[in-house]
Amino acid sequence: MKKLVFLLSILLVSISSSFAQTAAEKELIQLSMDKWQWMSDKDVDKLDKLFDPKAKFVHMSGTWKKDEELDIIKTGSIWYKKATVKDTAVEIVGNTAIVWNRITLDAIVREHVAVTEFTVTEVYQKQGNDWKMLAMTFSSVRDTHQIKH
Repeated sequence: MKKLVFLLSILLVSISSSFAQTAAEKELIQLSMDKWQWMSDKDVDKLDKLFDPKAKFVHMSGTWKKDEELDIIKTGSIWYKKATVKDTAVEIVGNTAIVWNRITLDAIVREHVAVTEFTVTEVYQKQGNDWKMLAMTFSSVRDTHQIKH
């Protein structure tokens, strides 16, 4: 009987730990949330440190590199006023991580109000002690879209 209780305990711990987020996953989720705030605040200094020099950004209207993305944020050509994150998933393989956020983005795009549903795919690479963003892609989706975990 003791062996059965012990085995069931081990099984329960194994199952519950498989659903728990790792420290790295929590760090990436927080970094992604911070990024949304920095974009809203137009804090290009913090974003400059986060974005890898070769980072690419894919939007509905085009694809551009780091310097152009930072300029767009700084000048307010696109003002990411508020990203309401509805769901997040993270996968880490080696020193590369992918973060998916399903969001409602409230933005001002060339002086026009835009409220859009997106799944945003963010690719990060661990460089030394820091995560650097390599890519961010906005995919327009329906409000009912779900991220598979």
